[in-house]
Amino acid sequence: MAEPVGGPGSSGSVSSVGSLGTCTSVNFIFAKLQMELAAAAKDSALGYIEQIEKAQADQKKVADMLQKCRSLQDQAKDSGKCTEMPAEIREYMDKNKLEYSYTTKGVSNPDRTTADSWHNKDEWDLAIQSLQAHQETIGTDIQTLMVYVQDYMGQYNSYTQGANSAIQSALQTLTNVARGQ
Repeated sequence: MAEPVGGPGSSGSVSSVGSLGTCTSVNFIFAKLQMELAAAAKDSALGYIEQIEKAQADQKKVADMLQKCRSLQDQAKDSGKCTEMPAEIREYMDKNKLEYSYTTKGVSNPDRTTADSWHNKDEWDLAIQSLQAHQETIGTDIQTLMVYVQDYMGQYNSYTQGANSAIQSALQTLTNVARGQ
C-alpha cells in the first residue's frame, strides 16, 4: 500500500495515487492528484469558515451584552443606586473568566465563591471593560481565522490551476499524436 500523500500544511491527504482511478497519462494522474489536493484545501477552508461563523455569533452576543450593561450602568448612575447584572451575562462572564465586581454587601470576594449581581456605576466599568477586551480578542481570532481561509483558498486556486494546466498539456499531446506530429 502506498503512503498517504499530504497537502501543504497538512490540509488533507490522498490515500494513494491508485485511489485516483485508472489512468495511463502522467498528466491526467497529476491533474487528478491536484484536484484531490484542491478538495482537501476546500474542506479545510470550510472548517475555518464554520469557526468564523461561531466566533461572529459570539461577538454579536458580547455586543448585545455590552449594550445591556451600559444601559444598566446608566440606570445606576441616574438613580444613584445599584442595578442587577442579569444571570445570563454573569454566567457568560464566569464561563469565559471575565472580570466583574465580586463584592458581597461591600466586602471584597476575590475567590468568587459568591458574586454580587448588584453593581453601582463604577462597578459596571469593570464588567464593561472586561467585555470590551473579550470582544476585541474575538475580533482578533476572527481575523486570524480569515487569514487561514485565504491561505486555503489560495491553495485551492493553485491546485485547480495546476490540474487545468496538466489537462491542457495532455490534450495538446493527444492532439499532436492524432495529427501524427
